Amino acid sequence: MKNVPNKQAALYLQVKEVLIQRIQDKIWTPGNLIPTEQELMQEFDVSRTTLRQAINMLVQDGLLEKTQGRGTVVKAQPLFGGSLGRLKGLAEEATERGLTSNSRLLRVGFMSHLYYETSMLELEEGEEILVIERIRFTDETPIALERSCWPASIGKILEKVDLNDAKFYEILENNGVNLKRAKDKVSAINATLYEADLLGIRGGEALLEMQRLSFGYDDKPLEFTTTKFRSDKYHYDIELTR
Repeated sequence: MKNVPNKQAALYLQVKEVLIQRIQDKIWTPGNLIPTEQELMQEFDVSRTTLRQAINMLVQDGLLEKTQGRGTVVKAQPLFGGSLGRLKGLAEEATERGLTSNSRLLRVGFMSHLYYETSMLELEEGEEILVIERIRFTDETPIALERSCWPASIGKILEKVDLNDAKFYEILENNGVNLKRAKDKVSAINATLYEADLLGIRGGEALLEMQRLSFGYDDKPLEFTTTKFRSDKYHYDIELTR
């Protein structure tokens, strides 16, 4: 077999190793078609069965994707992901991975008669809630739509700052408000045309929706946020032990 460094491994594993290296070296970049089966068979001097074994393994690993009518393309990888176990904001997650994070404010204002949000925040009917809607970016790529709701007492703190790039948790901590814990609920949904336009994707594409209810040290809800992530740019890690 030509162009492979490891002569001991099975042929399909040798091919797989080379293909992975080309993706890592950005010789093949996300969205690009890889060469045809015939071209790769000739290059590596292997059978179609051997080549397909290697490619199918990379499809299963999420590095390649077979598309109807086009061929096999390099699959875009998530920019980063969140994880269970520690209460962090999106900006904190990005910073920990060496990425830049910023936001664009879509809408902000105090609203009343938001019955579901009022119930989640355990407020009295008719109490005002500060609603903040933003597009979240990582390395200049739009990755999420965020709608956060705060009781008026918290809202009066947040309304005083520039909400485009505000780090909510940091601002609250600087004002003596600390979060103790949160409950996250993660669901799979499809993007509406409006959401898709804001995120630069096609309508109907899969989104990862996370609803977060955060509590203060008195165990009263302080935040109810719904964030809709592009599933091609963000993933959620869960570590399990037994």
